[in-house]
Amino acid sequence: MKQRALLEWSARSRRDLPWRRTRDPWAVLVSELMLQQTQVPRVVPKYEAFLGRFPTVAACAAAPVGEVVKAWAGLGYNRRAVNLHRAAVALAGAPPPCDLAALLALPGIGPYTARAVLAFAYEEPVCPLDVNTARPLARAFGVRTQAEADALVPPGRSWQWNQALMDLGATVCTRRAPRCDACPLAGACRWQARGGPDPAAPAGRQSPFAGSDRQGRGRLVDAMRRGPVPLQELGAAAGWPDDPARARRAADSLVADGLAVLRDGALALP
Repeated sequence: MKQRALLEWSARSRRDLPWRRTRDPWAVLVSELMLQQTQVPRVVPKYEAFLGRFPTVAACAAAPVGEVVKAWAGLGYNRRAVNLHRAAVALAGAPPPCDLAALLALPGIGPYTARAVLAFAYEEPVCPLDVNTARPLARAFGVRTQAEADALVPPGRSWQWNQALMDLGATVCTRRAPRCDACPLAGACRWQARGGPDPAAPAGRQSPFAGSDRQGRGRLVDAMRRGPVPLQELGAAAGWPDDPARARRAADSLVADGLAVLRDGALALP
């Protein structure tokens, strides 16, 4: 049975990651937001340091959002830090709930993150679908929908099952050059048997980071972590000394996203 084979493989091969040593829903939520679009090796030290600074929902909610953004340094996509702070404030000291609708009602929490909290903190029978879980599910099991993915979770094994899928998609059943010879589902994989195109391959590629508005925004946030940036220095801080208008647009977008405020002629963390 494919489910049993995958679970047995995971029991032997599961990666030892700090967020896998807890069922604390706050710690799980922190890890899931950090892991969005950021590789595991970058997240590990930041995760532990962040929870040292904000060990509870209440500690995060009580801090200014600028302090949360500072603690997020090195992870990129700083809007996630603002969303995490907003969620902490909305929770009013309570832990993230064991309820899909209530989780989805939190600021910045989407279907994947909500199901990840349910699966990894509360061991509910749901499957959080991202590229690393959707790919092996589509290839090996022919799963295409969230309902099909949830139905495949073995009873009472949600945590183990989803961690197994994560590891399989991240280390073996990769988008390019999958290691089929090392796969516990080799010989029973529909995709391998069919030899057809990958039904789970993401469409397109992300636009280049170098020279992008995203890079300029990140530079401005890094500059604000050191202190307020005078408006006349925005261009240099963003890496566009010859285009101050572009830098001001980036600054305005940071203000609109809650990542910055204009104060005393300077751009600063909230």
